Amino acid sequence: MTQAAAIQFDRFNALADEQAEARILEARARLGKRVVILVHHYQRADVYRHGDLTGDSLKLSRLASQTDAEFIVFCGVHFMAEVADILSRPEQVSILPDLAAGCSMADMASLAKVERCWRELEEVVGDPDRLFTPVTYINSAADLKAFCGEHGGIVCTSSNARKILDWSFRQREKVLFFPDQHLGRWSGWKMDIPLEDMAVWDPDLEYGGLTPEQIRRAKILLWKGWCSVHQMFQPSHILRFRNQYPDGLVISHPECSFEVCRQSDEVGSTEHIIRTVKAAAPGTRWLVGTELNLVSRLAEEVKAEGKIVQFMAPTVCMCSTMARIDPQHLAWCLENLAAGQTVNRIGVPQHEAVLAKLALERMLAAS
Repeated sequence: MTQAAAIQFDRFNALADEQAEARILEARARLGKRVVILVHHYQRADVYRHGDLTGDSLKLSRLASQTDAEFIVFCGVHFMAEVADILSRPEQVSILPDLAAGCSMADMASLAKVERCWRELEEVVGDPDRLFTPVTYINSAADLKAFCGEHGGIVCTSSNARKILDWSFRQREKVLFFPDQHLGRWSGWKMDIPLEDMAVWDPDLEYGGLTPEQIRRAKILLWKGWCSVHQMFQPSHILRFRNQYPDGLVISHPECSFEVCRQSDEVGSTEHIIRTVKAAAPGTRWLVGTELNLVSRLAEEVKAEGKIVQFMAPTVCMCSTMARIDPQHLAWCLENLAAGQTVNRIGVPQHEAVLAKLALERMLAAS
């Protein structure tokens, strides 16, 4: 953000929520179909209500590319706006209302650390391009998607990770999976890969903290990364729920720990969680292990059917970085667009975008 833009935003930051809401609606009306507002499932309610399209990150980016909108305003986090830029048409502009809206998990794997890992693997096993398929979760920076594109790798989502791993093993013998160890471990286990054949690579230690024998044995190398929200859910939360409600059902996101996933009745993506709970019999009770805003919204949507939806953790646990996009930032962003000024544009460099799109296209073809 430029200094002039920062000064201008200070005036918006002082707005009451009701004032920001009114200015969002006014700017939105002025822009019309020139803009499409994308809102992720985890977004706060006072922003979620303004979404033209809602859903998970990949779905939103693909839908936005099919609209006639000139501007794609992504109320999510940085890597989501990058994917929107990669998949959108050249004339479309991807915008993130607050550049501070990042992802702690995505930040756990940088290009420098992944390239160092690749060099160290070469020292142990020879050319890693012949032995390892690099797989990055979509919750990662564009340059890591580009790394996968360049090295014959691929991108996965929480809903297709198992299918993508199957594709990856058809290419090469082993997989380097980053940045979320939990999604990789759960997906590998569902493919009957023993836990002892999935080693955790710590990027802050030489050779990932592993011995050459551990590296050679591993079927999957799991990057030491995690989601700060899903990391908070514990098996004890499930045990307490089952003791209170023996007929209750537990559903969790695969970013949760292996122990939480294994003790759940269902494990799946945000879209899977929503579909499963909505399709369940009236009067059922659910304990849900995923982000708080989604769980609260889902609880309201199914309440009329007598379903009870509970958040898994006893403490408040939401995606704090995504919550940085508030009505004030959205109003500021839209008013600037209506005035002919683009702020917070997210543009992936062309050489990265080409390779990242290759990895994304491999995923779409494989899944």
